[in-house]
Amino acid sequence: MQGLPEHCEIVIVGGGPVGALAALQLARAGRDVTLLEARAKDSPVRDARALALSWYSRQQLAAAGAWPDDLPSTVIDSVHVSQQGGFGRTLLQQSDLALPHLGVVVDYPALIAALAAALTTAGVRVVWQARVTEVTSLSRYARLRVEIAGQARLLTSRLVVLAEGGALAESQPGITRHVHDYQQSALLAMVTASQPHRHIAYERFSERGPFALLPHGEQLMLVWTRSHADAARLQEADGSVLLAELQQAFGERLGEFVSVGERAVFPLALRQLNNVHSGRVVMIGNAAQTMHPVAAQGFNLGLRDAVGLVQTLAGVADVGDAAVLRRYGAARRVDSHAVVGFTHSLIQLFDGHGRAARTLRGLGMNAIDVLPPLRKAFAEHLVFGVGM
Repeated sequence: MQGLPEHCEIVIVGGGPVGALAALQLARAGRDVTLLEARAKDSPVRDARALALSWYSRQQLAAAGAWPDDLPSTVIDSVHVSQQGGFGRTLLQQSDLALPHLGVVVDYPALIAALAAALTTAGVRVVWQARVTEVTSLSRYARLRVEIAGQARLLTSRLVVLAEGGALAESQPGITRHVHDYQQSALLAMVTASQPHRHIAYERFSERGPFALLPHGEQLMLVWTRSHADAARLQEADGSVLLAELQQAFGERLGEFVSVGERAVFPLALRQLNNVHSGRVVMIGNAAQTMHPVAAQGFNLGLRDAVGLVQTLAGVADVGDAAVLRRYGAARRVDSHAVVGFTHSLIQLFDGHGRAARTLRGLGMNAIDVLPPLRKAFAEHLVFGVGM
């Protein structure tokens, strides 16, 4: 639905999954919402990622009408965590939490298409090809400068929700972004193994970097953290080179790796704001934080940001009131800092490859595996977040 009003209650900048979910849930709650998205409505989404969603995330998308029955996806029933060159492993299963599944894997473009259809069905006001160049908070409303088809427009709202990465968040008073460059890249590729995955997702801490193997149809999506040079080398090398290195790092739990598809490479960095609100502006999803893909928590954390914001705004008269936004920031701080700290610590913990480090890691993984209360708590944090 096109058409930019002069004023609305809530403006969401960024029509990715986090912004779209927030728009759907806020509209369902009766809020006047305008969603601004820079890309054209029917433009193809060129993104190679397959997203590993927790079952909680999948439930939230389904409740918003963005999970049609025919959405191509593959369920995750178990998560197997291990390390190369050392003992110890952890096996998380849906029975630990009495859930139908632990999670699901879906292609990013397929999810974007489902969300766009849900926005249309719900009648949410979406303005495509709208690029926000400036956001300013005033006492009673926020003001946005928006470029649509080369024409500058002004828009005011009670609350601006930034749901995309970029410099807009850092342009707000009092907002700074902590950045930690891992000096690594993520290599993504679809691989085929000679044995079925049986809906098991694998997290393997190898000597050349951690990697995940996510069930994807009959294949597996590989997400492997390597040095920049290694990732570039494997992207250009013959597929047999990548398959041989993967086989050596993973072993024969899935038999032999027999084929690999196109490869993509993304640089990795941790980015986190010192605060998620300023004036009448609040940041969620990638605008608030991006993190290392180990444990596949970043996207799920962003969706929980959207859900948490909707819950905080329930019944509120002025959605941009400073006390309301402080309450949201405090409510999300525990989950955000716990998840960011957890993923960052995993990278540090599994960076050492000496015998003592491998032994300590093995003992930790075995403790989680053999102690049901500990295993359940660990699985709950991965599926539902912390403090939700």
